Amino acid sequence: MSRTDLVTGLLGIARMAGEVLMKHYAGEIVQRTKADNSPVTAADEEAEELILLHLRNLAPAIPVIAEESAAAGKLPRIGGSYFLVDPLDGTKEYLDRNGEFTVNIALIEDAAPVAGVVYAPAIGRLFWGTDGEAFEETNGSPRRIRTRPAPTQGMTAVASRSHRDAETNEFLSRHKVENVVSAGSSLKFCVVAAGEADIYPRMGTTMEWDTAAGHAVLRAAGGRVTLTDSTTDLKYGNTSGSFRNPHFIAWGR
Repeated sequence: MSRTDLVTGLLGIARMAGEVLMKHYAGEIVQRTKADNSPVTAADEEAEELILLHLRNLAPAIPVIAEESAAAGKLPRIGGSYFLVDPLDGTKEYLDRNGEFTVNIALIEDAAPVAGVVYAPAIGRLFWGTDGEAFEETNGSPRRIRTRPAPTQGMTAVASRSHRDAETNEFLSRHKVENVVSAGSSLKFCVVAAGEADIYPRMGTTMEWDTAAGHAVLRAAGGRVTLTDSTTDLKYGNTSGSFRNPHFIAWGR
């Protein structure tokens, strides 16, 4: 299967998972707290179950690391290729009903995100990218997206809506930033990929399933994600650290 065909399959799976999230979103959202004090809902679990089922049918030989399964201690052995899945990225945004939550599905090969889909069903934004081409679909019409050169008057930075911290603010103060906008979930990568912002610094805790799909879209759109040294690429497959990311910076062009 080509990566393009694989992404076509991932798009269908993401859309179905988005329908699950919106079904719960339309009614009462019941949450509980996981062992790490993060929230989880029945929507997370139902959407993940659906994604896992369809990934097994689409690409049965590729193992899957998914957030809720990982939280339950279900971690398959991984090799050079595997999927990273977050069925509901931005649970706080979901609970706040601000629409900025996403379904994230990414393919990792040799520690790099080579294909990814990010779907924000409540606001109708669907992003995907692989092999140097990235797209956004709104209202059923896809368009190619690319990162933009940083404006001479100063960059637009995007920061976490729920997890902004002093270290992020200090980083932004050391760069030529004209505007700072807030966004939830992996949409932060995607607005950089679409040329709506130029930089996304993240100094707080993230997990690989939080970032991989958005990273793949940004990478396909001409951007890059580095460690805070601004040089070393963010890599995936940190099994010894339970798939926890180091601090990173997402860049446009």
